[in-house]
Amino acid sequence: MTAARMTVVLREHGLLEPSKLEWKWLLPGRGSIGAGTSLALKGSLDEAELAQKIQLFRPMGFPDAEVGALVVSGMGTWLDAEGREHHEADLVELTVYPDERHLAAELAVFHDIWGYCDFRGSPHPDVQKRNAPRLSATVQGLESLLGATAEPGDPTYFGHAEGYVIERPDLIDGRGPDLTDML
Repeated sequence: MTAARMTVVLREHGLLEPSKLEWKWLLPGRGSIGAGTSLALKGSLDEAELAQKIQLFRPMGFPDAEVGALVVSGMGTWLDAEGREHHEADLVELTVYPDERHLAAELAVFHDIWGYCDFRGSPHPDVQKRNAPRLSATVQGLESLLGATAEPGDPTYFGHAEGYVIERPDLIDGRGPDLTDML
């Protein structure tokens, strides 16, 4: 239910049009059974229908198996410096970790449009100005939906969240770091 509700917020901001849901199956107290399920999605994630479908995919040999992390992926829309829309797979990815004691969710970004520089280190402030506020508004919308404050993830080679934005890199001679060696 949480993943379905979160995708509504992501869709409202054009960041994720869900097309695939994936999850692993776990045995309580033992961990992964080594099998997962991938489900193609059409349209929105209907909460009741989705919960029913997930249960139908439970492996027959593991009647006690429970759903692990749910990963929702699909297409998103980003804006170039002139404001033209571009549609791209995996612009963001949503992972929801269902746990009886503690529900957690993660929003991961996989594009350079959120930061001041592209992955080659070239500044693109107009691209950032058109996209970063959408990401910020989305995170704030998710916080409101969930009634919890988002915590930034760990820094990566490609950047670090600072509040609701991606931290601006140090510029040397007007350029940021070239990160293409890890792409």
